[in-house]
Amino acid sequence: MNEKTPTIAHHLQYYALRGAVGALRRLSFKRAGDVGEWLGLLGYRPIGIRRGVVERQLRAVFPGLADAEVQRIARESYANLGRTSIEAAVAAGRSAQELLDLFERVDGWEVVEREYARGRKVLIVSGHIGNWEIGGAYFSARGFVMEAVARGMENPLFDRYLTETRRQMGVDIIHDADAVRRVPRAIREGHVVGFLFDQGAVGLASTWVPFLGRYAKTPRGPAVFALRLNAPIIFAASLRLPSGRFHITFEEIVTDRTGDREAAVDRLVQGYSEALERVVRRHPEQYFWQHRRWKHQRPGTPPELGDPS
Repeated sequence: MNEKTPTIAHHLQYYALRGAVGALRRLSFKRAGDVGEWLGLLGYRPIGIRRGVVERQLRAVFPGLADAEVQRIARESYANLGRTSIEAAVAAGRSAQELLDLFERVDGWEVVEREYARGRKVLIVSGHIGNWEIGGAYFSARGFVMEAVARGMENPLFDRYLTETRRQMGVDIIHDADAVRRVPRAIREGHVVGFLFDQGAVGLASTWVPFLGRYAKTPRGPAVFALRLNAPIIFAASLRLPSGRFHITFEEIVTDRTGDREAAVDRLVQGYSEALERVVRRHPEQYFWQHRRWKHQRPGTPPELGDPS
């Protein structure tokens, strides 16, 4: 991957982040998360980073929701984002047992164990809900080699720092430009490979599927790899509980290989999109609404079903 040359602004942002994280690592996991929540809430009000985008998308997905409830969900979404960012930073370098202790409930783990007992290697898909970073670390804490496909960040110093933070939690990063080469190798070596699939994609690497009532351009890479490598896809979500710990769930996505390969890919993409939608509808306050999920529009989409952001 060709890395951009850092600018002066990149350096200033990076060293400000490192200083803040260094101070927060002296706090307990919960106290550091409390600070993250406060920072996230500042992003909602008074700063208002993408507040209009968040509230418009919530109103579109949940029509008829009272303004007070829209604002409550939006506010909690910013709080969750702040917590997630800081928790990931302070969790780096913790022992496997310390990471496992962050999980209060685990449902469906037997799905993963069953596939490995059969000699099949799995692809994990998830979305930006709950704490997706801590969710990835769960696999390494259970003794698996975990790799995750991720986009590079605009600030190359941030990108290197986040990659190193994830590595310290046991998650090695495959940049998306390297995925075609590295994902098959990782699967052959018995590693778990994870994807976050709920950010807009363009071109041949994506397909249109319904998501929360509107067609969304959705990455098809996990489905293509699953069919090509004969690897099952398991949807995972690491949700925040009132206690401050997490509930992680696992659900196998049915793979229908019949008929045309392209149609089979689209069905699989639809399957994991529906799994995420079910979780988002149950826990909208933990979703990353700050992203313009419907920015890219399917040709011919009527205005009332277009981009609400």
